[in-house]
Amino acid sequence: MRFKDILVTLDPSEQSATRLTLAADLARRHDAHLTGLLVVDVMTPMLMAGDGGAAVLGDLLAQMREDALAAAATVETVFRETLRRQGLAGEWRLVEGFGPGQVAMQARYADLTILGQPDPDGGQADAAAMLEQAIFASGRPVLVVPYAGQFGSIGHKVLVGWNAGREAARALNDALPILAQAESVTVFAINPAAGEAAHGEEPGADIALHLARHGVTVAVERTEARGIEPGAILLNQAADTMADLLVVGAYGHSRLREMVLG
Repeated sequence: MRFKDILVTLDPSEQSATRLTLAADLARRHDAHLTGLLVVDVMTPMLMAGDGGAAVLGDLLAQMREDALAAAATVETVFRETLRRQGLAGEWRLVEGFGPGQVAMQARYADLTILGQPDPDGGQADAAAMLEQAIFASGRPVLVVPYAGQFGSIGHKVLVGWNAGREAARALNDALPILAQAESVTVFAINPAAGEAAHGEEPGADIALHLARHGVTVAVERTEARGIEPGAILLNQAADTMADLLVVGAYGHSRLREMVLG
């Protein structure tokens, strides 16, 4: 099982270059078609800018669009050169409109969409909204690349946050193409309760057996940490074990969601 259609969102930022490097590596490993998506959305910043005369706003809007398209052309050149240099199949997709809605729609036609974590110190004004829409409105798996650091290749040492819930099961299944190629996979359960209702008599054992049937070599770890937010525990465990990928289910309201979306 492999990803055959990967979508990466791009923009003129340094973080975008990191996403492209990572996306190209995944496309190479999975022999996948790689689509570079850049959304030109000048209306949202304009609406956030406040009052102004119609003529002034019209001129400003035209200038913003011209500048955005010029910047997009530079990103396109880098994307096409990356495809050529690495011998990848792919396409460039430039769309204009409301960023979050466009990303969610485009993501529905890809096996995996790669986006960046919003930078709290700057970056795109609608980055958090685009990520949230991709996660909760596309119906497709999303790979979120942290705004800080370099990530040329991921999926070698994977930590799976497992609570035996629907969202976790969906995330794990969506990640199977990466898990199948990983050097090590650890299923990590926090405060698991043994019993037929959720985890089974031995928490983590059933999902480990399921992964083994897909050829995944997996270890199971459990921890008891009452009174500590599970999202913080997962992030600490990922750092302590030097995991390069964290697989988790997305929830409407959770501390981990806040950490990712800002």
